[in-house]
Amino acid sequence: MVRQAKVRQSESSNPPVAIRVVEADLELPEHQKAVLAMIDAYARDPMGEAKSLDPDVRARLIPGLQKHPTTLVFLAFDGDQAVGAAVCFIGFSTFAAKPLINIHDFVVLSALRGRGVGRRLLEAIEGKARELGCCKLTLEVMDNNHRALRMYEAAGFARCALQKETGTAIFMAKPLG
Repeated sequence: MVRQAKVRQSESSNPPVAIRVVEADLELPEHQKAVLAMIDAYARDPMGEAKSLDPDVRARLIPGLQKHPTTLVFLAFDGDQAVGAAVCFIGFSTFAAKPLINIHDFVVLSALRGRGVGRRLLEAIEGKARELGCCKLTLEVMDNNHRALRMYEAAGFARCALQKETGTAIFMAKPLG
């Protein structure tokens, strides 16, 4: 589930930074390390689970992402330092008969929130989606994550409704243990 963590600084007080976004190559040790660092930062955030990744999950994460056939990961760097990540998966829209990209996890380090990192990640994801002929991008966000909601809405995301009369989509989950 996508939940960008809450902000601790005011957006207006943070000048933009020179960010480089790359599509991760999960065979590269430096990209593996960056993905683990970003997902652990997300897990430790209040919008994540507020605790570090379990060691067993850390050990299985990169091999699991490598094995999954539709994985797309984007990393944001400030110099050589990873400062953000988006873990995405390619899906398929049966109503459009075209691929889509679901943004499953989205994280920007708290010290760099409000400085354009999230926007740059979203631009890279959208560029890849257009390259692949996708019909849409999807994501889930916590309803009380107001800063993330503003960023997503500014990027063109809206609550999902197939028809006005049917209401908006609700994200649901059933843990399987």
